Amino acid sequence: MNPLRALARWRRRHRTLPLLGDTRLRGEREAGLLRWSVKVLGAEMAQRHYAAGLAGPAAPVPAGPVHLGLASRTCRQADIEHDWLRHWARILGTPPVYHRKLWEDAFVLQAAWEAGMLSPGRRALGFAVGREALPAILAAHGVEVVATDLDAGDARARDWIETGQHGQAVEALYRPKVLARAEFDRLVSFRPADMARLPESLQQRGFDLVWSVCAMEHLGSLERGLDFVMAAMRCLKPGGLALHTTEFNLDGAGGTVGRGSTVLYQRRHLEWLAARLAAEGHRMLPLDDNQGPGMLDRFIDLAPLLESEGPPLGPLFPPHLRLSVQGYPVTSAGILVVSGGA
Repeated sequence: MNPLRALARWRRRHRTLPLLGDTRLRGEREAGLLRWSVKVLGAEMAQRHYAAGLAGPAAPVPAGPVHLGLASRTCRQADIEHDWLRHWARILGTPPVYHRKLWEDAFVLQAAWEAGMLSPGRRALGFAVGREALPAILAAHGVEVVATDLDAGDARARDWIETGQHGQAVEALYRPKVLARAEFDRLVSFRPADMARLPESLQQRGFDLVWSVCAMEHLGSLERGLDFVMAAMRCLKPGGLALHTTEFNLDGAGGTVGRGSTVLYQRRHLEWLAARLAAEGHRMLPLDDNQGPGMLDRFIDLAPLLESEGPPLGPLFPPHLRLSVQGYPVTSAGILVVSGGA
């Protein structure tokens, strides 16, 4: 199979050849057009919701944060249209758009605020922070932040560096519109750390809050991601809060991706995690995986088009609350765990 896979990769990189022209088969060309059409329809639905003021730049923004009683949950359309997310979208510097990655950042901030963690004197530890705005926002609330990411010299960091998603130093985390430089330098520090082998120096129960966004699914297997969550609990003080977002396969009864660069968790895996946490005295708040009644809750976005796979008819911005990953319907899930301090 390896030669066949190599040939498939070569064909994806060489869509046209000087003498042969377009190397794609008819079915491949039509599949590209179908993906394009799906995105067009999704973008049209999203634009109508934005025009109605349900989300987007025209949506009203509350004067401050709104209490929700957040627990572990999956992303859904109603969240994007709710005041709780609109507030954090403003803090993050973006309109409330139908995108699950915005939801993930907002989930962390909302849960931390509701737990009283966004206040001076708190200490927070972030994993695989890349170039997130979260360290600066936490610091703007007086929180002392230790931000971590893979060492830049680690071969596993290469893809993240090439795509601009890796945090190689504290400089990548500074947001001048969020807080003054002197205050940022006082409260935010950076150190390399491997999520698969957390340094003992971090596992001393010295933090009030730990978080990771879109990270635990990239450790190579379902088990490694769950092992990371367990290890991260040893970084928390008693009563501390762990917040993690990850890829969630909405098809709980079917198959999933259990190994590889991106794995897909199902409800049963998170229920197993909750049981493991409980056995060590911690409490994971129950998972609400209601898929939501909205039209955009039922729209499944497809992988981005390659330049040669669709007509150049201008940019499209379809809703991205659900995504097909290897044919599985995927969204984002947020996990909220309270440390028992065992």
